[in-house]
Amino acid sequence: MTYLDPHASYRRVQEDAARVPADPHGIVQFTLTELERSLRVLAASRDAGRALPDTHLTRALTAIYILQSSLDFEAGGEISDNLFTVYEYCRQQVLATFRPDATTARLDLAASQIADIAAAWASIAPGAV
Repeated sequence: MTYLDPHASYRRVQEDAARVPADPHGIVQFTLTELERSLRVLAASRDAGRALPDTHLTRALTAIYILQSSLDFEAGGEISDNLFTVYEYCRQQVLATFRPDATTARLDLAASQIADIAAAWASIAPGAV
């Protein structure tokens, strides 16, 4: 087991926090981007036969929770339902990495679905035309 330098860990958390946008639309975009990145890192690690990085497992599950809990089912209707389903699929794929046969996890497909959502979200950004 390796132990990270506590000061380096603290600096990294502070740097990550400084990158998070202040507006709600930007926060969702940031979360989608981070989720896609973590899913791709997990897929690449698994495909290379390396241990899955705990940081990206945690980031992926946290991002999914943030995205699912931010949905407004009353105002969003069917779109919110569909997004929840995609996010839940991603969660199931991440959790599948803990099973003995982790090769069944479709992390690459989950990452592609999140990339599509992120692109659509970016296209409806305030001021985007």
